[in-house]
Amino acid sequence: MDQQNNTVEFFIVGFSDVPNVRFPLFLFFLLVYIMTIVGNLILIVLISSSSLFSTPMYFFLCNLSTLDIVYTSVTSPKLIHIFATNNGKISFLECMVQLFFFDAFWNTEYFLLTVMAYDRYVAICKPLHYMMIMNRRLCIIAAAGTWIGGMLGSITPTVPTAMATYRTFNILNHFFCDIKALETVAIGNASYIRNAILVHGLLCVTTSLVLILVSYFYIITTIFMIRSRKGKYKAFSTCASHLSMVSMFYILLFDLYFRPKSTVSPHEGKVLTVLYVYIIPLLNPAVYSFRNREVKEACRKMIKKNVVRK
Repeated sequence: MDQQNNTVEFFIVGFSDVPNVRFPLFLFFLLVYIMTIVGNLILIVLISSSSLFSTPMYFFLCNLSTLDIVYTSVTSPKLIHIFATNNGKISFLECMVQLFFFDAFWNTEYFLLTVMAYDRYVAICKPLHYMMIMNRRLCIIAAAGTWIGGMLGSITPTVPTAMATYRTFNILNHFFCDIKALETVAIGNASYIRNAILVHGLLCVTTSLVLILVSYFYIITTIFMIRSRKGKYKAFSTCASHLSMVSMFYILLFDLYFRPKSTVSPHEGKVLTVLYVYIIPLLNPAVYSFRNREVKEACRKMIKKNVVRK
């Protein structure tokens, strides 16, 4: 890390370009953050406390809910603090730490969604061997690999960003330390940041997407080979939640990061970022719960049990 960066500060603009809505936005992001934490915690408690959820699918879903909590916690508290105090200053070190963990958990989400796609592939294409292939040891190794891989993958974009040269005071037209926002204010080695974004996109984003598409190619092929309509519906319903969240995640991601910069206005970029940073983690537990009969049944039992106790 460049020694002169010890004196560097950033100012996060946030949504100050939308006047007179600071307090409503404060309430909105605070409510979204609380609902994300509560919704994912409920799902984790349900999965952990019931023997109904002992299959690999729920193990990975529990990891996804944990990831959503820590992922949104990287940026939400700071953004809520900015709305509350109207002070967007952030130190260089704090900014780089936020960038590292945001990117690390972002990578972990790619990898975890890929592992979950493979789990659905085995469940639908090789149902008789499902528990043998997706055994406890493999699930633990796969889950640990997604978290470790996410952390290691974050080094690629974070190091060149931290090594770049910045002015003493920099204005980031974003609501957190996003790498593309940092690239625009870097005055030295900015090309390394662009190259790091490309390498990162190729190694993490593209590879994960290709593996997911391959898994769903075999899944869809197998579903079409099922003769009964009921069998097709049952097979498709087991992966519908995962497919819908993957589609939303990658559509927003590519729309934001892989469109030409000139076609995405700063305000539009912020709105799209809000959708995949805050709304997707909020929707994940709801989507997986509403489309899952076992989760809904366990939730009803938990509510009924608590009501009877009172």
